[in-house]
Amino acid sequence: MPSADLADMNADMNAAVDPLTMRRTMGRFATGVAVVTTSADGTPHGMTVNSLTSVSLDPPLLLVCLTIGARSTDAIIRAGRFAVNILSARQEQLALRFARRGEDHFAGLDVTHERHDVPVIPHAFAHLECEVERHFVAGDHVVVIGEVRAVCEREGEPLGFLGGRFSDIVDRGHEPVHWTF
Repeated sequence: MPSADLADMNADMNAAVDPLTMRRTMGRFATGVAVVTTSADGTPHGMTVNSLTSVSLDPPLLLVCLTIGARSTDAIIRAGRFAVNILSARQEQLALRFARRGEDHFAGLDVTHERHDVPVIPHAFAHLECEVERHFVAGDHVVVIGEVRAVCEREGEPLGFLGGRFSDIVDRGHEPVHWTF
């Protein structure tokens, strides 16, 4: 490869990626939708997220990315525990409710504590109760690693998110293709 071409490629690699381009490109990665909840100083907090992944099965760990400066982010760090409520296909309005900034997301919502240490969203597709194992800042988010202490799940269909819009996640009804590289 001629050195001029290599220099052009290096310049392209070092150019900053526009935030809107990054958002659009990552929007091509389909995800589920969850509401992360906690209670700090007697006040419930929650926010909608789609940046969530399983990290480890032994011990059971998950990762969630939360907006820096959000009241819910600060409350989760302060409380040291949280729940990830994975929303069902019928809970699009709850996802929108908890995505709005500066509102009392729990006003008029029948949230339950029952056997849980944190507030959980009723009728969620699943929820995982976690203790904060560690957290750190990465760009404009706080990455929280949670150790899963309890789980509940129910039958139904999950709420999906793709290209900045809610979507359906459909079970194809067959065994997955096993990838080899």
